[in-house]
Amino acid sequence: MSTDTTTSALPLPVDRRSAVTVLSGFSRSAVDEVSRALLIADERLLAVSHDLTGIRDGLVGRTVRSASEVVEQRVVELVHGCVSCTLREDVLPTLVRLARTRPECDLLLVLPPAVEPEAVAAACSHCLVDGAPVTDSVRFDSYVTVVDTGTLLDDLAGDDDLRDRDLHAADDDHRTVAGVVVHQIEFSDTVVLWSRPGTDSHELDRAGILVHRLAPWAFPVPLGSLPAATTGRGARTTDAIDGTELAALVLRTGRHDPHRPGMLGLALEGRPIAVHDPDTAGVSSVLFETRRPFHPERLHDALEELTGEALRGRGQLWIASQPDTALAFEFAGGTLELGSLGYWLAALPVERWMETSDERRLAADLDWDPYYGDRRTVLALIGLHLDPTAVTGLLRSCLLTDAELADGPAGWRTLPDPFAGCFPLTDEITTEENQP
Repeated sequence: MSTDTTTSALPLPVDRRSAVTVLSGFSRSAVDEVSRALLIADERLLAVSHDLTGIRDGLVGRTVRSASEVVEQRVVELVHGCVSCTLREDVLPTLVRLARTRPECDLLLVLPPAVEPEAVAAACSHCLVDGAPVTDSVRFDSYVTVVDTGTLLDDLAGDDDLRDRDLHAADDDHRTVAGVVVHQIEFSDTVVLWSRPGTDSHELDRAGILVHRLAPWAFPVPLGSLPAATTGRGARTTDAIDGTELAALVLRTGRHDPHRPGMLGLALEGRPIAVHDPDTAGVSSVLFETRRPFHPERLHDALEELTGEALRGRGQLWIASQPDTALAFEFAGGTLELGSLGYWLAALPVERWMETSDERRLAADLDWDPYYGDRRTVLALIGLHLDPTAVTGLLRSCLLTDAELADGPAGWRTLPDPFAGCFPLTDEITTEENQP
């Protein structure tokens, strides 16, 4: 006699929230063409876009459209004219409202050229709409960045800031064009490589490889563009793009990881920040990792040479004179920024480790060093024809020597430090039990 123990699998719950695809890119024409193609291919899609031309005067234009009509268009007056206020006061409430009033539609959030997608993710993590999280009403399905392959290299290699293009969102907005472009690419989970007619194949290949080195985690979608036709009324059409195929590659993919940290937090959580590739089609990506701390003065003196040939630099590091502090390293558009990422876990009492993410604690546990703890440098430099041997040699020359290392933390803190006072921590620790 046998007993049938087969049980039916319970059906997975259906997620009925509207799916939001966030579309960014510095080339307005390329983003608009991709947006139009997606709307034409998917009649259930509504595009939400904002005009920030008047943002410095507190005015923002909002347009909601489908493939066939403008659903709504109005100018919104904000109390404070800034990008974060626009996201909090209009963009996110609009997404929630549309999800409630048009539940049959999914949404395409088309960002203005100078808005970085990570700002949207950050706003979603702490903003409430009608007292509830934004994600109660919508799910952020994917972050898609459109890259104009014809202008990419010029944008990355130039030293323009947004003010030079009249795209700054506020008087104190000093972001560089290169910085915005790399941030758009790096935060994406899908990159659409848009090109103009007749673009040189070598240029296309190089742009594709450069984008892959900047965001090896992103899914690439090559997309050509033919000369746009016009109707009798002068409206552009996008016959060049197979919108159906494009929509299948970028819409409702579920590629966005809501737990993924920003670029500067990747290494702290044990995630890769780059691939090491000395040269592919002239594009170089150098990944440098070490446990040994930097000598602050030698590192300071080498920074200009280190970044001289790079298009992009990113990662984390530590200097011997400030062994409690994890430092962020970021370079783009000729601008180098070093900043604090907070304490290393090894500098904190164990009871404070719960203040950090589960992923960071797990990464530290898996790679814990008995002397340094979780302190480690992970730096990536990306550019054209970089010399990985020279880059690595320069970085190694900035590390503490064996003799300096033997002086221990007490000696390290007395080293000449051009960075002294630059990275204040917000609170103090009251124990030294975890010091190296």
